[in-house]
Amino acid sequence: MKISKICLLFAIVLFTNTTTVLCQDNGQERPPKEKWSLISMQGTVTDINKATREVTLMDEEGGLVTITASDTVERFDEISVGDVVSFEYWTYIKAEFRQPTPEEVKEPIILVAEGGKAPEGMDPGAVVGAVVRAVVTIEVLNRPNMLATVRGPRGNYVTIPMEDRALIEQLHLGQVVILTYAEALAISLQKITPKP
Repeated sequence: MKISKICLLFAIVLFTNTTTVLCQDNGQERPPKEKWSLISMQGTVTDINKATREVTLMDEEGGLVTITASDTVERFDEISVGDVVSFEYWTYIKAEFRQPTPEEVKEPIILVAEGGKAPEGMDPGAVVGAVVRAVVTIEVLNRPNMLATVRGPRGNYVTIPMEDRALIEQLHLGQVVILTYAEALAISLQKITPKP
């Protein structure tokens, strides 16, 4: 099974190097937080893999996002590097604030589901790529800007925007979080014709 590039700012497939699980919270269990988002963006194509239908785009702030164009995206073959495109994709992320199980410690990143329709328990209308679960550790908490940076089981980092101010105030460095996230799959990808 191949886990293709995870897109969006979650880009959580970055996790590479096994890490030991650090300390968990002082035994307090918090309810899981999960969120589906339909993201609409515009960006410039920097790379295309026609075989896998993966497109890397640079957004207006210079951030890179890799998305996979679903089979419903028409005229995919007409898109080239340098084109400006508008696109929409679904993302899903769920954070569980609990001690990882011995199985999760032993195998800190696993493929939960292949791409396609959302798996059971998720919005049945959403189309997603691979769904992955990983044991991550909180490394940085930027409370004024509502950002949490986590380190994955392979050593790389990702910054996640937070919405719940009360929750970010309760989190601490070194805390273990179980993240389940879906690879974003583009449901639309349209070339924007430049104005003369």
